[in-house]
Amino acid sequence: NTAVLSSAILITLAGMMLHIHFVKVDHESLLVIGSLGIQVSSSYASGREVTSFIEMSKIKDIVINEAVYLHQIIYYLCVLLKEPSEPNEVSSVVTLFQVSYKSGCPCIIESLFCFSIPLRLLSLR
Repeated sequence: NTAVLSSAILITLAGMMLHIHFVKVDHESLLVIGSLGIQVSSSYASGREVTSFIEMSKIKDIVINEAVYLHQIIYYLCVLLKEPSEPNEVSSVVTLFQVSYKSGCPCIIESLFCFSIPLRLLSLR
């Protein structure tokens, strides 16, 4: 019985450590440089940081999308990527602030509406 209990505790602790290292996001950031592109960074609770960069030549548009989830509407920021062979088509959608919009924080919704005007000034088309 003690071996089973000890292994259950170790498995639980290992699961918690993996959750902190791979899932628990501390904060997210977005850096927009009009002539180069967009850099998206996520910092995890363990100190691990993941950064990705999207070139401006691959971006078709930046939109505020909405989704209905259970009994609420969630707004989130998306980057529409161009299809390389067909520039008028969208090849994929990249969701920005993937963790922040899931929290349903009203400040995220307010900040997205505040950013809608400056993002339009980038004149991506």
